[in-house]
Amino acid sequence: MADVEAVEVLEPQGRHVVYCGVCSMPPEYCEYGGTVRKCQEWLEKNNQELYQRIWSQEALEAATAALSVDAQKRAAKDALKKTAKAEAADKKHANLLAKSVVTIRRIERNKRKYVTSVSGLEAFGLDLKKMAKEFGKKFATGSSVTKVASGGEEIVVQGDVSPEIEEYLLEKYKDIPEDNIEFIDEKAKKKAAAAAAAAAAIV
Repeated sequence: MADVEAVEVLEPQGRHVVYCGVCSMPPEYCEYGGTVRKCQEWLEKNNQELYQRIWSQEALEAATAALSVDAQKRAAKDALKKTAKAEAADKKHANLLAKSVVTIRRIERNKRKYVTSVSGLEAFGLDLKKMAKEFGKKFATGSSVTKVASGGEEIVVQGDVSPEIEEYLLEKYKDIPEDNIEFIDEKAKKKAAAAAAAAAAIV
């Protein structure tokens, strides 16, 4: 009986896949999305080896070497279009953020009882439900998302924590410029309106 050679059984090996921190696709597919430039910047910062393999001059030349001259021209033209489109999208987004305002209101409910409302966070890509939970944990108080008359939503936090919320946002969320945060004191507005009404009545 012939000897039977022992066959080595190899266990399946796991494969580590890198996912882009911008578009969440593997870096090899970032070029098909609308955020190529941001994806490139993220990859260069977080994985130099993979960046060189995909986006270095040598890698790009090797990728187009097998193409005909016409195909290379088309590829170059498409790359320019994608870059221009990405730059236009970035500029539009930057302009939108520049005009966006986070409004923090200190609202008097009853004598000496206040709530703080925060609106406009969604313009900076923040999820209101998650932010409401964050505020609730951070300030150890009730916090919820409610609808407003204009059709949007805001976060209502129990208590007067308006200065603390502004400080927290500026410290943790660097994408929100300090100039884009406005503070409104509803009590002060009511007093001013009452004073104006009283002055008008006297006249």
